[in-house]
Amino acid sequence: MTTTTLAVLVPLLPFLGSAAGLLFGLPPVSHRHPSKGLRALSHLPGFVRPLAVLPTLAAAVLAAVVAARQGGGRAIDAATELTPTGSIPIDLSLYIDGFAALVAVLVCVVATCVQIYSTGYLRDDPRYPSYAALVSLFTSAMLVVVYSGDLMVLLVGWEIMGICSYFLVGHYWETPEARSASLKAFLVTKLGDVPFLIGLFALATDAGTFQIRGVLGAVAHGDLDHPTLVALLLLAGVAGKSAQFPLHTWLPDAMAGPTPVSALIHAATMVAAGIYFVARLLPVFAASAAAMTVLAVMAAITMVGSGLAALAQDDIKRVLAYSTIGQLGYMAGALAVGDRGAAVFHLLSHAAFKALLFLAAGAVIHAAGTNSLTAMSRMSGLAKRIPDAYWTMTVALLALAAIPPFAGFFSKEAVLVAAEHTALGERDVAPAGAGWIVLVAGLLTALLTAAYALRLWLRTFRGRGPEAPDHGRQPIAMTSVLWVLAIPSLGFGLTVTHLDDWFDGHPLTPTLTTAVLGTGLAAAGAVITYAVWRTLAARTPVTAPVPHVAHPDAEAGQVEAEALHLPHPAEDPADPGRALLGPLHGAAADGFHLDAVYRTAFVRPVLAAASLVRFLDREVVDTYVSAAGNSAKGLGWLVRRAQTGNVQTYLSALLAGSVVLAIVAVALANAAAGA
Repeated sequence: MTTTTLAVLVPLLPFLGSAAGLLFGLPPVSHRHPSKGLRALSHLPGFVRPLAVLPTLAAAVLAAVVAARQGGGRAIDAATELTPTGSIPIDLSLYIDGFAALVAVLVCVVATCVQIYSTGYLRDDPRYPSYAALVSLFTSAMLVVVYSGDLMVLLVGWEIMGICSYFLVGHYWETPEARSASLKAFLVTKLGDVPFLIGLFALATDAGTFQIRGVLGAVAHGDLDHPTLVALLLLAGVAGKSAQFPLHTWLPDAMAGPTPVSALIHAATMVAAGIYFVARLLPVFAASAAAMTVLAVMAAITMVGSGLAALAQDDIKRVLAYSTIGQLGYMAGALAVGDRGAAVFHLLSHAAFKALLFLAAGAVIHAAGTNSLTAMSRMSGLAKRIPDAYWTMTVALLALAAIPPFAGFFSKEAVLVAAEHTALGERDVAPAGAGWIVLVAGLLTALLTAAYALRLWLRTFRGRGPEAPDHGRQPIAMTSVLWVLAIPSLGFGLTVTHLDDWFDGHPLTPTLTTAVLGTGLAAAGAVITYAVWRTLAARTPVTAPVPHVAHPDAEAGQVEAEALHLPHPAEDPADPGRALLGPLHGAAADGFHLDAVYRTAFVRPVLAAASLVRFLDREVVDTYVSAAGNSAKGLGWLVRRAQTGNVQTYLSALLAGSVVLAIVAVALANAAAGA
C-alpha cells in the first residue's frame, strides 16, 4: 500500500469509527417492536467501546508507518481537484513533512489513550456512545488539519473541531457550568475565526492558490502584497483556537467538561491546531516584522499572566488549564523568534505530560471526591489510595517544571535557546526585540511554572487531616494509560539529538547559559514555594473535613459531574499561592478580571444595542405597520357600514347624491356666467 493511501486512511478511520459508533449506540426505535428497522439492531453497547478504541489505535499505527516512510526527508505531496470554483481552485491534497508526520503520530497516540481511559472513566455514562463518537470525530478533524495541503480543506477540520468542542465541553449539560462553558468556548473561538477566514481569503488572493506549497512559494518570491495585514488577521484565529491573550478566557471555563476531554483538547487537538498552523505557514508571518513582534508580545503576556493565574487557582483542573495557556505561550514565543522546530518540539513533549496530568487529575478527583485543592489539602492519604496517579503525576509535574532530564526541560530549553539566538542577533528571522521579549518572559515563566507545579503537588498529596474517602481502585483502563504516557514524559527529551532531520535540520540541544538560568529559576521557584508552604502549614491548625462526593462506588465521571456542584471551601491560610502573590492574588484568581472587561466593553454594549433595536422595532416600526393596518381596517369599517342590503337605503343615497351633484353643477354654471 502506498504512503499516500496510508495517509488518507489515518483521518478516515477515526471518522468511520465515529459514524459506526453513533449507529451502534442509538437506542431502538420501539421497545414494543424491537425488530423494526436497522435501529432495532443498533443498540449494541458491546460494539461501542471497540469502535471507539480500535479505529483510533489503527490510525496511530498507520500514522507511525507514514512517519517512518517520510523519515524527515522530502515532503509527501499529492493533490486532486476537489471542486471547480471558477477562480482559485480548492484541492483535496496532502502535504506531509517531518512536522506533520510527527504531530499526526502524537494526535493518534493521545486520542487512543483518551479513548481507552474513557472506557473506564465513563463506563456507566448513558451518553458514552455519543461522547466516544465525538472524540473520534474530533481526532479525525485534527488529523485533517495536520495532513491537509489545502487551506480550505484545513479550514473544514478547523471548524469541525470547534463544533466537537462545543458538544464535548457541554457533556454534563445538566449543570449550568457546562452549558455556559461550552457556549463561551464556541463564541470566543468563533470571534477569532471571522478574521481568520478573511485572512485566508486575502492570503489566497495574494498567492493565487489555497495550496500550502503554492503559498510558501509565493512568499519565497515576494509575491505577497499585504503580508502584515494577512498575518495579523490569521493571528486572531490562532489566538482564539490556541487560547492566547486576549482570547484565552474560554479555556479555564472549559474544565466543566469530562476530564478525558480536557486531556484531548489541551494535549493533542484544538489548542495545538493554532500553533501547528503558524508553524506550517511560518514564512508568511516572518514576512512581516510587525506581525512577529505582535506574536512575541502576545506570547509574553500569555506566559506570565497565565503563570500568575495558575498560582492562585483552587480547582485542580483550572491550574492545569492556565498551565496549558502558559505552555502554548512558550510555543508561540518560539514561533515569534522564527524557530518552528523548537515550537513543535515543545508541542510534542507538552502533549505527553499534559495529557498525563489531566488523566491523573481525573483519578485524583475520583479518589478525593472533589476538584478543590483546598479540600484536598485537608485530607491525608491520597498518595496511598492512588499510587499510580501519585507517581505518574509527579513525573508529569517534574516535566512541566522543566526539571532535567524530563521531557519538558529539553523542549523548554529549545525555546529559550531560539529566543537567545534571536535576541543576540545570531538569527535574523525575527526582530531582536522579539527575541528579548520572549527570552525574559520565558525565564520568568520558568520560575512561576515550578512554583505552581509544586503548589499543586503539595496541596494534593501532602494534605493534613482525616483520611481521604475510599472511592475504590481505578479501573485498569485508567491506570495503564497513565504509565504509558509517563514514558514519553520522562524520556522523550532524550531523543533531542535524533530529531534534527525532522525539524528543518536545526539543533534543539540546550546551551549552558539558558540551561543554568532556566533550571536555576525553576529551582528557586520550587524552593521558595516549599519554604512558604512549610512555614504556613506549621502555623495553621488542622481543620475539619470538607464536603466531598459521598459515593464510594461511583464511577469517576459521576464523581466529577457531582463535584461541580460542591461549594469550594473557604480560603486556606496555608496556601502558599496566596502568600506569594500577595495583593495580586484576588485579581489572579479571577483571571485578572478579563471577563469583566469583556462584559463591560463588548457584552453590555451589544446587549444595549439589541435592546435599542428591539425598542425601535416594537415602538417605531411596529407603530407604523400597525397604523397602516388600522387605517385599512377603519376604511373597511366605513365601507361595511354603507353596505346594509336595504334597497330603499341605496335609492335614497342615490337620489341624495344626484341632488348634491345637480346643486354643484348649477352653482358652477352661475359662477361661470357671472365671470
